[in-house]
Amino acid sequence: MGREASESSGDKEGASAHGKEDAHAHGKEEEHAHVHGKADTHAGHEHGHGGIFGEHTELIFAVAAGLFVLAGWLVERNSAAASWLPMALYLGAYLCGGVFTAKEAFENVLARRFEIDTLMLVAAIGAAALGKWAEGGLLLFLFSLGHSLEHFAMGRARRAIEALAKLAPETALLRKGDEIEEVPVEKLQPGDIVLVKPNERLPADGVVVKGTSSVNQAPVTGESVPVDKSPVEDGKAAIAAFERVKAVNRVFAGTINGTGAIDVMVARLASQSTMARVVQMVADAEAQRSPTQQFTDRFERIFVPVILGLVALLMLAFVVVDEAFSDSFYRAMAVLVAASPCALAISVPSAVLSGVARAGRSGVLVKGGGPLENLGSLDAIAFDKTGTLTEGRPNLTDVVTASGVSETELLAVVVAVESHSDHPLASALVQGGRERLPAGVPAARADDVRGLTGRGVQAVVDGETTYIAKPVLFAESNGMPLSSELARANDSLVRAGRTTMVVRKGSRFLGVIGVMDTPRAVAPAVMQQLRELGITRLVMLSGDNQQVADAVARTVGLTEAKGDLLPEQKVETVKNLRERHGKVAMVGDGVNDAPAMANATVGIAMGAAGSDVALEAADVALMSDDLSQLPFAVGLSRRTRRVIKQNLWVSLGVVAVLIPATIFGLNIGTAVLFHEGSTLVVVINALRLLAYSGTTGVPVPASQGEPKQESGSVKVSS
Repeated sequence: MGREASESSGDKEGASAHGKEDAHAHGKEEEHAHVHGKADTHAGHEHGHGGIFGEHTELIFAVAAGLFVLAGWLVERNSAAASWLPMALYLGAYLCGGVFTAKEAFENVLARRFEIDTLMLVAAIGAAALGKWAEGGLLLFLFSLGHSLEHFAMGRARRAIEALAKLAPETALLRKGDEIEEVPVEKLQPGDIVLVKPNERLPADGVVVKGTSSVNQAPVTGESVPVDKSPVEDGKAAIAAFERVKAVNRVFAGTINGTGAIDVMVARLASQSTMARVVQMVADAEAQRSPTQQFTDRFERIFVPVILGLVALLMLAFVVVDEAFSDSFYRAMAVLVAASPCALAISVPSAVLSGVARAGRSGVLVKGGGPLENLGSLDAIAFDKTGTLTEGRPNLTDVVTASGVSETELLAVVVAVESHSDHPLASALVQGGRERLPAGVPAARADDVRGLTGRGVQAVVDGETTYIAKPVLFAESNGMPLSSELARANDSLVRAGRTTMVVRKGSRFLGVIGVMDTPRAVAPAVMQQLRELGITRLVMLSGDNQQVADAVARTVGLTEAKGDLLPEQKVETVKNLRERHGKVAMVGDGVNDAPAMANATVGIAMGAAGSDVALEAADVALMSDDLSQLPFAVGLSRRTRRVIKQNLWVSLGVVAVLIPATIFGLNIGTAVLFHEGSTLVVVINALRLLAYSGTTGVPVPASQGEPKQESGSVKVSS
């Protein structure tokens, strides 16, 4: 109890309060080693994780100390008992309650540290020197009881993190020709093929090369619904570009297979899997000092010497006050107990650890206390558009036909021509066209398909020259002007944020088609939830033109949209938002938006599962490509900030009351009772975060299942 604060006094003082600087401050490895040395100290002591009675050894010794104190007090009240028996019982209480305290105090002295254990031991020895054996035994009993319960409670939070590491199986079924051999997962190499039976956990990150199934990815990504998986055509090529493999083909270690057996080609070593990286990063998060932790560290560095000076003065009170030295000494020991900042030392780390562990269980990786606190205190969030607020791929959204032309005729031409094109929009037009075409419609035939650089595509369909191109092509060409009706239809689609193309076959214009990277179905509900959580500014940053940005902003419910931005302009916009609002988060894919995320208070990466770049670039990583995890992360961060504030009020309030109370006569036993009670209160309060529900998924009303589009077959005269 109190070790965290005392040992942290050696940590860096000048760390920035901003999340990015906190998460990536220089000297991170040194700090990580320092803080985990502390955690390992906990784990290494017998009372923490072993001893003659196992991990509960200290708790059993503490209870025994309490029984000895109670028995000694009862015997002492019974004058018929032998005079030496109470003393023997109190000595038993000292032995059971003080063995671990003395052990840690001795280790602290060897390490040149003067900590809470040492203060408690000195106070107990002082009480014994004054003949107050009962109160000294009570002090050691309550201190060791609080100490052991604190370790038990904090262990729950750590075990929630450690449980992640146990999700991946220890062995895998490796295919060797026609044989199946069970091998340790550590021996798997990229390119190996493993068999995953129904309802078994996947042993490695990889791609499906045979079989179909649905996989429960909740342990890694937090997705509540199993994801269908199907095989890739070329496994070797897929694992070489693993980060770009489609979600339907990619699987992760630790996830749970459904009802179908699948063969998976291993893409990464066990030590490099997404699960292993997440476990390591969550563990590293314990080393990061939050702004509040930095404040408490600075406070304790001043507070502890002041209290030690006060205790020294109180021991000399008998010189100026008419009382015995024993009374002055006893009062000084009581103040020493009351002023020990145990609750303050554990209040923030326990809340941060619980918050990080809870986030990790739901597929949200938070890299330490800094990002966790900062995310809960901001009121502005900036979003990248493509792949974050939108699906990240274009979709055919609008079909406007000329008079006398059917939608079927227009789409048949579009599908025939674009199926031969390698333009980025071609696959969207082909897929969208086929979905809209009635079943049984005969396919048109396109020949001599040629790309028109920067304009579109040209082909021959049914012996007629056909164009699917930007309107500007027809403005530039003599003899092919758009009719006023088609021009108005095109302008209307452009104002709505569509990318438009005009279709002409021979001498006839068939119509205009509109393409758009459509907003995610959950985006409007996510924005509404963020507003309810107190986020007042929701800004989109996009490289697309302003009309497209405005259209997406209107659809999803943003407060502001900025288009036509180059990457460096996104960075400047984020800096301006920070100047106006103090703190701002940037949500992106962790690759293209890394500079803007680095300049935000908190950088949030979408779809980080399997992406090394996204995991490294962000302060907060949403492991699944699911925007609805964002309100959960913000809500958890806000709850964590409230818990931290509550814990600070409790810990500082109890110290503020106990110090004057002990100066004016409160005995050691009562001081220890309140002192240790406050420590347990703040730990239990922090552990409530492990049960935080919030929402890890945003339900999408039927009316919001698809963004509204001005699609259909709209007739205009040519």
